Amino acid sequence: MLSHCKSNELAKRRLLSLPLEPLFIADWDRVLMIHYEVDAGRLQAEVPFELDLMRGRAFVSLVCFTMRGMRPGFGGDLTAWPLKLISTHEFLNVRTYVKHRQESGIYFLVEWVPNRVSAILGPAVFGLPYRFGRITYNHFWENGTVTCHIRVDLKEERQTQSRAERRALSYAGTIEERAGFKNCEDASLDEWLMERYTAFTCHRGRRRFFRVWHEPWMQTRASISMKEQTLLERNWPLFRDSRLISANFSPGARNVWMGWPHRTR
Repeated sequence: MLSHCKSNELAKRRLLSLPLEPLFIADWDRVLMIHYEVDAGRLQAEVPFELDLMRGRAFVSLVCFTMRGMRPGFGGDLTAWPLKLISTHEFLNVRTYVKHRQESGIYFLVEWVPNRVSAILGPAVFGLPYRFGRITYNHFWENGTVTCHIRVDLKEERQTQSRAERRALSYAGTIEERAGFKNCEDASLDEWLMERYTAFTCHRGRRRFFRVWHEPWMQTRASISMKEQTLLERNWPLFRDSRLISANFSPGARNVWMGWPHRTR
């Protein structure tokens, strides 16, 4: 396994090897990653790419953060204004770990966003699995606490009557801020889970990838208690038998490069 510094530099070279990169630049603010260990066989049935396993173990992570100030990677203020409606909002990404042609990356099972415009544009333009949800984050790391509540209301037809089904996710926890924020240890599980710079997608049978780049994560461990996770369990029953193994918090990453989508070979 490459050290986080070497993998970070490789990711930067890979992104810049393609023309007109990066497409977008943004800040990712107050990032909490919550990691579950799940059954590899059941997860593989949900994922159109080969799973990337660590010593035979499969993982799914929740990535909870706020994107701020997304703008094109070119043109400065002149090209930033068309993105104002979608430039800043929360994300809840549910991702797993995959590999394709010996390149390791992530695969999004879903990305919940509270912005209806983004929820429409993400799948249509980039093949991203965006869904609308109401998200409230209180990631007050300065006080050592994090909380969240996410709600999705689904209308289902049952016996010719429409009713709303509530699915939610909420958590509360504390951050080990006293230890200070630092890079992941080389060859650690934290590094394996966090330092990922290629995202693979599949929308209507079209398999694509895009690359991102940012400085290596400055992070610390967090202690998280899940208060409700019906949002996960009713979409993926494998979460009922999952095990929450760890969580990491970062104040964020600035000037994150996000690349164009490209077809996989």
